[in-house]
Amino acid sequence: MQATLIAPGFLEGAPFQHFEADSFPTIHPIHWLHSHFAVGGWSPLQRLSGMLTAHMTQIAPHNGFTWHPHRGLEIYTWVVEGTLHHEDSTGGGGDIGAGEIQRMFSGDYIEHQELNLTDTPARVIQIWFAVDQRIHQLEPHYQQAGREQLPMRTHGDARVYSLIGAGSPMQAHVAARLEATELPGAGTTSIAPPHVGESLFLYITDGRGSVTYGNAGQSRPLGQYDVILARPDSDSITIAAAADESLNYLSFYLSTFMPSPN
Repeated sequence: MQATLIAPGFLEGAPFQHFEADSFPTIHPIHWLHSHFAVGGWSPLQRLSGMLTAHMTQIAPHNGFTWHPHRGLEIYTWVVEGTLHHEDSTGGGGDIGAGEIQRMFSGDYIEHQELNLTDTPARVIQIWFAVDQRIHQLEPHYQQAGREQLPMRTHGDARVYSLIGAGSPMQAHVAARLEATELPGAGTTSIAPPHVGESLFLYITDGRGSVTYGNAGQSRPLGQYDVILARPDSDSITIAAAADESLNYLSFYLSTFMPSPN
């Protein structure tokens, strides 16, 4: 199992837990960058089963991360708004638009840059996985897929896209499944529970609505950058979007990171 590191006392023993966005740090280290760290950095969820970070990054126009190196990582970038321009030392690159996903495998060493070359902000969710030491020797490589290439199914009123696993064209080197869900205004859907041996980390990327846990549970509000965690033994979880606003989220099914029931 990949390493997990969570701040002591942050998690309860419950199979379902909901955290509002301000449970996690938002940083503004330079004038052109805002980031919300649900996993990694200064978050109490410091590492989840080998996932080093899952964070929102908003890059102001005509700014970005110039050439820098990575080692031992597989990095996924899901673009929420705007366009991100990527170049790397393998020759990979191009523009990544909203609803597109990029995968960059660093191997032992890669250099790349990520820039917003447009006149409008770009907002992306970046996801870093530590890869197994045994595959570090694989050559660095790059992959990008548009929305039309991603398997899609309907679940309740939602459209669910497979980003990692379940028929996705992403040639993943990580033990994880990842889905992107789009729920229209006034729509409802249920959350598929994690499989045995998995835990669920769910990250609201846009919109507002509510979540209801269990058949007799009370609804609680959901907002942008809220987080839901769930175990396989959780009761039913229902998500509803606000009447006038869609609700979008990413569902990460990772090797078990939540405490097991007693």
